[in-house]
Amino acid sequence: MMSKILYTAKATAEGGREGSVKTDSETLDLDLAMPSSLGGEDKTGATNPEELFAAGYAACFDSALQLAASQAKKEITSRVSSEISIGKQTDGLGLSAKLHVDIEGVTQEEAEELVEKAHNLCPYSKATRGNMEVDLETTTK
Repeated sequence: MMSKILYTAKATAEGGREGSVKTDSETLDLDLAMPSSLGGEDKTGATNPEELFAAGYAACFDSALQLAASQAKKEITSRVSSEISIGKQTDGLGLSAKLHVDIEGVTQEEAEELVEKAHNLCPYSKATRGNMEVDLETTTK
């Protein structure tokens, strides 16, 4: 349980995967559409829950990576790309994630250590741990 809430994001969806989603701050106001691979029609300018999850996870993980690097007194440049997949499981549909983490400024071994630390720090990683498969792919430049 959280001892102190620092921030709460609020969003409202209407119409499910064929509707819209809007944040209370009005920063996001997006149309939603079911991807064609799930039986919908690809609608230009519309997004879906998996894309929103992917964007949030990538941003959160990169922030956690920057924190891990700072704690280790390492100066890095990083980029995190996230793939969120939806697929069939024995009990219905489920999600999986793959994070592609590119890091400059450290060795491959140091990069992998930082990614593991970030995976332990990131709130999205904590929320998904034990609930869905999360693969981490680390590369250095």
